[in-house]
Amino acid sequence: MIKILFICHGNICRSPMAEFIFRDTITQKGMKDHFYIASAATSTEEIGNPVYPPARRKLREHGISCEGKRARQVTKADYEKYDYLLGMEERNIFNMKRILGGDPMHKVYRLLDFSSCPRNIDDPWYSGDFDTTYEDILEGCGAFLDFLNKEGLL
Repeated sequence: MIKILFICHGNICRSPMAEFIFRDTITQKGMKDHFYIASAATSTEEIGNPVYPPARRKLREHGISCEGKRARQVTKADYEKYDYLLGMEERNIFNMKRILGGDPMHKVYRLLDFSSCPRNIDDPWYSGDFDTTYEDILEGCGAFLDFLNKEGLL
């Protein structure tokens, strides 16, 4: 089983979108039993809060539910629990490594590092652009799945 933790600043927009988009993708491909998937925040600002309403609406537009998801913060213990810890942008990576105590096993990546055009995924909390965020996350999830396949992990 491959264990993946998606991480962003508050765990109310990008990382839960990635969690549920990836879940939906692997379910459609009949691979959900091969994965354990979750998401978390680097900050404590939104702990316990549900997914931000515009992010929920964007997922719902694509038939994806995130019902019951509540924000939580990444912990040092998550480093041992997960095989891949996927941040959305460089600031997330910096904060993840600070919280996790580094990355000696090379488990920390930006989600779009697996794509043909590595880049940050902008925070729609600030940009208001949930369409681009959705498309970027979808691209990253597909590229990550391709990476796992090429590595012979699927």
